[in-house]
Amino acid sequence: MTTSVADILIEALPYIRRFYGETIVIKYGGNAMVDETLKEDFARDITLMKFIGLHPVVVHGGGPQIGSVLDKMGISSEFVDGMRVTDEPTMDVVEMVLVGNVNKEIVAQISQQGGKAVGLSGKDGDLILSRKLHLVRPQTQDKPPEIIDMGMVGEVAAIKPEIIRTLDAGGFIPVIAPVGVGESGETYNINADWVASKIAVALNAIKLILLTDVEGVMGQSGSLISSMTAKGVQKLLEEGTISGGMIPKIQCALEALQRGVRRVHIIDGRKPHAVLLELFTDRGIGTEVRP
Repeated sequence: MTTSVADILIEALPYIRRFYGETIVIKYGGNAMVDETLKEDFARDITLMKFIGLHPVVVHGGGPQIGSVLDKMGISSEFVDGMRVTDEPTMDVVEMVLVGNVNKEIVAQISQQGGKAVGLSGKDGDLILSRKLHLVRPQTQDKPPEIIDMGMVGEVAAIKPEIIRTLDAGGFIPVIAPVGVGESGETYNINADWVASKIAVALNAIKLILLTDVEGVMGQSGSLISSMTAKGVQKLLEEGTISGGMIPKIQCALEALQRGVRRVHIIDGRKPHAVLLELFTDRGIGTEVRP
């Protein structure tokens, strides 16, 4: 037992040395945010990363939590391409749940593990400047192009990372809710994967980690691909091997790599201590995408 623990620590050492002082952005979502044991594991992992000299930044989702509150309030939800159509009453609930509930819970969990975390939304310090998302369905043989009004769903126009850098320098772990602010002060609901990708670019992060509810990217044979290039990912997209909910995550990964992030990892958040296993072991547990 003692030998195996020592072997794990020795295996982790070169990775700790390589990532020391570097920024790592983690998109936290899926089952890892629902299961109580996994939530505790995640908070412990993030706290450990900070204590050994890394600079973790957490961006979280909260779709199931939002859906639960909307159901209790009798507000129905409509989804287009996996995105929730967000009118003003729904936006009020989204902001309340993400910023006032989920965000504060994550901050409290990290604090319970001995870390110092501060919760932010995109409104704080104009962190996430946003604009309305215009969703256009392309023309098909049967239908002309269609513009779909998603309501208060937004996209990132710019990231102002100064507040993140200030908190990081003070020893705090930023925990960010994906709620953006428009040029007239309006509030937008933004996909957390895209927010994490944009923040990783703005901070010149060495890694972007996307937690999911699948093992990672699967090849044509159905087996996990542990490491691949952006070119290889593009080929799988064109072949249709990558499909469904993995497509937007891959698009986030490719854009982050094109704009300077060194590695993107798509990992299974259902596994205990998934972030540490991906960062500090030779094999990892998910898919690493490199330029």
